[in-house]
Amino acid sequence: MQSLSNKKVLLGITGGIAAYKSAELVRLLIKAGAEVRVVMTPSAQKFVQPLTYQALSGHRVYLDLFDAEAESAMDHIELARWCDLLLVAPASADFLGKMNAGYADNLLLTLCLASPQPVAVAPAMNQQMFANPATQENIKQLAAKQVLLWGPASGEQACGDVGLGRMLEAQQLFDNVLLHFSPGKLAGVKLLLTAGPTREAIDPVRYISNRSSGKMGYALAAAAIEQGASVTLVSGPVALPAPAGADLIAVESAQQMYDAVMQRAPASDVFIACAAVSDYRVDQAANQKIKKSSDSLSLKLVLNADILATVSALAPRPFCVGFAAETQDVEKYALGKLQQKKLDMIAANQVGDGNSGFETDFNQLEVFWRDGRHSIGHASKAEVANQLIELIAERYTCARSRQAQQT
Repeated sequence: MQSLSNKKVLLGITGGIAAYKSAELVRLLIKAGAEVRVVMTPSAQKFVQPLTYQALSGHRVYLDLFDAEAESAMDHIELARWCDLLLVAPASADFLGKMNAGYADNLLLTLCLASPQPVAVAPAMNQQMFANPATQENIKQLAAKQVLLWGPASGEQACGDVGLGRMLEAQQLFDNVLLHFSPGKLAGVKLLLTAGPTREAIDPVRYISNRSSGKMGYALAAAAIEQGASVTLVSGPVALPAPAGADLIAVESAQQMYDAVMQRAPASDVFIACAAVSDYRVDQAANQKIKKSSDSLSLKLVLNADILATVSALAPRPFCVGFAAETQDVEKYALGKLQQKKLDMIAANQVGDGNSGFETDFNQLEVFWRDGRHSIGHASKAEVANQLIELIAERYTCARSRQAQQT
């Protein structure tokens, strides 16, 4: 197990049934060598007794902003300075709203305001509460204030609902703490990524698109963020929440995606073209809905700009990674694109068989570069994304090293 020796974690617990998971988190943190102090809000104490956390952490639990005994041992400002990381898990909807507004009406909220150290929150609430626009706006604004958002997960909830809102499991939160204290392989890297489909209008009602769900691109964004990258995600229309920490740029057409990418590509270190961009668009989209008037309808299609090839032709340019979704001769077409577009890497996959690729939660890839290749076996898109990002980080580091030697 990776060590957290000499790391000081201040764990805040708010009211919610997920509070019981935090006991296991304290155990994991201490087992890894971290020093842990626990702060509980009044509502949290209605779910789990403070004595539990006192026994696990080996230290008294901080409960009250005006606790004279606690202040004599370590006042709240000193406690805020003491930690290397302040993690609130679970973080209720009420707490997130107050935190975003700058409230300081309990000890934990005061510590969040007073701490100069990074603050992370692990949201936990009913799926409908999480989906509420007020909660989403609070989360968006907290992310803009550099608060780390860990979760939530999707699944069955205590109330019986199923959806996004579950707090991450203790092991997942522990892994996030490890990642936080261990700079990722893409730390400091500006990564630009496209995901999802594009839509090319036929008229105000109809459009040309494809079967991309965006799941692979969004998984790549999350994996890159975990490795420390600063991620800008240019996404076509999808039914997915933006990965926590990503700068999401929502677009619809191929031209809109092209414009968004070209505006940001020159300042990026790595560009991953994962979106399924429409190759063609209607030459002249109708201003009004086209009425059914004959047995056939002819549309003139014209070629869209090739986003990946355009970025690859920039000088200087980012490290360019392409995707090739093919129904046949996967290796042949992938290697052709790698050479024709002068890419650094290309990830190719077979689509259309229903087992991986479009509209599924699984994928498998054959990854090629100029003098090598690597296979990523059939797995969840999250796992495939983790492996691909590791590989991209490795090849990017090699390319950067070669450039440094040449200069």
